[in-house]
Amino acid sequence: MRLLLVEDSEDLALSVLRFLQSQGHAVDHVSDAAGAEAALLTGEYACVILDLGLPDGSGLTVLKAARGRRDRTPVIIATALDQISDRIAGLDAGADDYVVKPFDLQELAARVRAHARRGQGLPETRIALGDLQIDRAAARIWRGDEEIRLTSREWALFEALIGARGRVLSKAVLEEALYAFDARIEGNAVEVYISRLRQKIGAERILTRRGLGYLLP
Repeated sequence: MRLLLVEDSEDLALSVLRFLQSQGHAVDHVSDAAGAEAALLTGEYACVILDLGLPDGSGLTVLKAARGRRDRTPVIIATALDQISDRIAGLDAGADDYVVKPFDLQELAARVRAHARRGQGLPETRIALGDLQIDRAAARIWRGDEEIRLTSREWALFEALIGARGRVLSKAVLEEALYAFDARIEGNAVEVYISRLRQKIGAERILTRRGLGYLLP
């Protein structure tokens, strides 16, 4: 999944970035409200992790502006503000969840996955795809009793296809699922990972629509 992290603390941002990337996510990081506004206007995200105390304004302003544009991207507020009134203000502004610093990275990742699934209209964690059993929460796949091992980027691509099942995803959209906006993208990366996925889960699982992209039927 492609995620947006809005956090001005360099140390915390680095910890969250490294952990979420280790989970197979592409994470864009900005450190202020202006950067968050720009990212939300130009990118598409499965979920946003939003700090409230930003150097150039409040994260609530960013959130209210997004909801005012009818942007329904799931937003998790992650802040040191722990008063009930702060939580109420965040939720009333349109946040989907609220975590208080310091937070557990495993728990944050689980909340991100849960809200991203709901945003895609797929709240279930376990789904079946033919003879494949998929646990989206654990990022694991089985065929019968045999587990199919995917790398983090193979899983990121596969999860993007699951979230859009039945719809064609262009190469550009799939690149966004694989890479953060400041990453160097190899020209044939999507084709390489699609080929690897087909070898592991079956060539018939992922269809090519020539000139358009790929889909999971």
